Amino acid sequence: MRLVATEYLSLDGVCEEPGHWSFPFFGQEAGQFKWSELQASDALLMGRKTYEGFAAAWPTMEGTGEFGERMNSIAKYVVSSTLDKAEWTGSKLLKGDAVEAVRKLKEEPGRDLLLSGSAQLFNALLKENLIDLYRVMLHSIVLGKGRRLFADDADQKVLELTEIRRFGRGIVVLEFVPTAG
Repeated sequence: MRLVATEYLSLDGVCEEPGHWSFPFFGQEAGQFKWSELQASDALLMGRKTYEGFAAAWPTMEGTGEFGERMNSIAKYVVSSTLDKAEWTGSKLLKGDAVEAVRKLKEEPGRDLLLSGSAQLFNALLKENLIDLYRVMLHSIVLGKGRRLFADDADQKVLELTEIRRFGRGIVVLEFVPTAG
């Protein structure tokens, strides 16, 4: 499987901040983009915090149509050292060495393994060069505070910009792949 990391970012690099800062930017174009992304994926990968947020919301959204149905039926891999069980339909808990578990998932045949949010997991996978496609959904807002996606101790990575998409409500999607060097 190909590991695709899709991250919502503010202009100042924030990916997590209390509140729903990304909602005002999310229109029909972004919704269609996220639907296409979900359709191209065989499984979701997430850390505990993202899992807990998704698992609290999506099971109650079956009435939202195909997107909600897909979110609830797709396979989900949850990396956590503290959860004892993952009860959301299709969820499997990955205990122990998260990097090694993801490395094994990537060896399996299939379509995309989609990582969303989960900054701590993102940085662990970044460090080990396991991310095949970086998809940044850059939002036209400066938050000033909150968790930044890239850890301060992240190694330098040179990436190749492969695609740019612009959505009407102030989101620019940038896609990058690792360079061979």
